[in-house]
Amino acid sequence: MMDWLTALSHGEAVEWRDALVALLVAFGLTQGIAGVYMLTFRGLSYSRTVVQSMALGSIITCTLMLAVGHNIAAGIGIAGGVSAIRFRTTLRDPRDVVFVFASLTIGMASGARAYGAAIAGAAMFGVASLLLHITGYGSRRQPDGLLRFVAPAGQAGAEIAGAIAGILREHCGTFSLVTLREAAQGTVMEHAYQIRVRHPDLRADLVTRLQALPGVADVSLMLQEPTLDL
Repeated sequence: MMDWLTALSHGEAVEWRDALVALLVAFGLTQGIAGVYMLTFRGLSYSRTVVQSMALGSIITCTLMLAVGHNIAAGIGIAGGVSAIRFRTTLRDPRDVVFVFASLTIGMASGARAYGAAIAGAAMFGVASLLLHITGYGSRRQPDGLLRFVAPAGQAGAEIAGAIAGILREHCGTFSLVTLREAAQGTVMEHAYQIRVRHPDLRADLVTRLQALPGVADVSLMLQEPTLDL
């Protein structure tokens, strides 16, 4: 009993300090990763549990790495115990998976006492996440909406086609015809355009200008803003 107490108070003191340092480094670095996640999150379903899992998960992986050390038998035993646990929680956003995996990796590096790799990896991951967030890398702006109207067919339609195109060029950054079909026994043509308006304030004026053209009716603009990349 006395031998055990002596080893705990003297021989194992350095190991306890090293373990505490590793755990604090893992927790501190993943707190930073969690902060970057909260700062750059743009989804619709923010989850506090995901953020907390990043910091707590790093402590678990760090503890596992400290427990294994250079002991292969201990590593096999821990791997077998972890494999018996069934994690049924699913992360729907791939970005959440990346952040959680990054936190676990930082915990593993800290547990292996590779502090340089842990600090450099966490710093690089945080800077890269902020840079991608600021630059909007990977995002694509979708068309503002779908513009529909009916215009006269035949010669009458050909006479106002130039006026319609002029109005669209004036108000829209881009526009493309997606549907053109006959209606009312061929007396009118139904037009459908995907458009991107130059400025939101021009939407109402676009509809008003089209309605003012002779023969143009049933003008409608269905906005598709909910489909924008988050």
